[in-house]
Amino acid sequence: MDEISFVSKLQKFIRDSYQNIGDAMISGTVDSMEKYKYMQGQANAYQTIIQEISNLLNKGAKENAKGNIISLERGDSKNQTRS
Repeated sequence: MDEISFVSKLQKFIRDSYQNIGDAMISGTVDSMEKYKYMQGQANAYQTIIQEISNLLNKGAKENAKGNIISLERGDSKNQTRS
């Protein structure tokens, strides 16, 4: 599985989980305030993760458009400029 497929599947999983939380909250299946607050925290965390992934992808696309090579491999955190 390449990096783009992995990130796309991860984003879909997170969005689906976020939607499931919203559906449960709207349908009234939350039976206590503690559970409601917990689900709010989960939804907030999912939104933060989705936004961060989006920001990183946009940053990578901008850097790539400048002619930089971006490696997503582990341990390689340097951007290399094309010759």
